[in-house]
Amino acid sequence: MTFALDLLKRFWPVLVIIALLLGAAYGLNSLYDHIYDQGQAAANLAWQDKWDKRDNYDKAAARANENTERAKEQERQLSINKVVESGQQLLDAAQAAATASRASDDSLRATADDLANRLAASQASGNSCTAASSKAAAHAARVLADVFKLADQAAGTMANAADQARVRGATCEQAYYSIGQ
Repeated sequence: MTFALDLLKRFWPVLVIIALLLGAAYGLNSLYDHIYDQGQAAANLAWQDKWDKRDNYDKAAARANENTERAKEQERQLSINKVVESGQQLLDAAQAAATASRASDDSLRATADDLANRLAASQASGNSCTAASSKAAAHAARVLADVFKLADQAAGTMANAADQARVRGATCEQAYYSIGQ
């Protein structure tokens, strides 16, 4: 133990200097760690601020884009609604024309029936000897009038279907082109 005390007495200034140097190194290391942590926190804060600004810019741009796209969609829908309304007016006009045509067709059919009846009456009263042939001619006139009426009805039905198809096709085409603009 005395040997250790002798060594301590002889080297105590060196040991004190070593202890002071170790304490200073520890203090400097702690100070460096503190400064490093502060610098890193400041850098993180700066980056977080940049990211927040970028995120806010992205959100604002997304909102602006969404509003723009909604306005475009509303414009398209308004255009389509106008085209559909126009198409419905055309369909109504075609329906009114078909109704008017049916009225004139009914008049034409009545005229055909009247002519067939007159022909039958004139054939029957013209020559009593040929009553059998008159009946056949009257029957042929009646059949011809019925065929004419059926053909006229079928033509009216087909014309109505064709008008509706044409109007619906034109409406669809207008809607397509209005969306593309």
